[in-house]
Amino acid sequence: MNKEGLYQLCLTFIEQRIQTAETALAQAREASNDDTKSSAGDKYETSREMMQQDIDRNKRLLIDAQENFKVLEAIGHAPLSDTISGGSLVHTSQGIFYVSISAGQLQFEGQTVFAISAASPIGKMLLGKKKDDRFNFNGKDYVINSVA
Repeated sequence: MNKEGLYQLCLTFIEQRIQTAETALAQAREASNDDTKSSAGDKYETSREMMQQDIDRNKRLLIDAQENFKVLEAIGHAPLSDTISGGSLVHTSQGIFYVSISAGQLQFEGQTVFAISAASPIGKMLLGKKKDDRFNFNGKDYVINSVA
């Protein structure tokens, strides 16, 4: 399985998240700037507060997506290793995992691959393990078949 292709798939995923967050933030700011004060003071203040919450939420989404982009850039240059770390492609008895960013279930080369963060619960379990290591996660036994 081609790790470079998985990397590109995750890169596209996070670039789309960044663009979506930037667009939503711009729209929220524009809506806030377009809102004119009405004679109903309390209604206006509630509306402004809701718009500000929307702006803040979109800022957080953008910051999160940008941080994920940095993580992805860092693992793009990670050296090959027999030990699982960021950038590892891990084949287990229960599925295939790409330790990168939390992008969820991806279809790649006709197979299902789970793009997971190293900070996720299963990501933490995988870090530092090698081929033939075993672990239990959520009541399921896993055997690591290969690490690339």
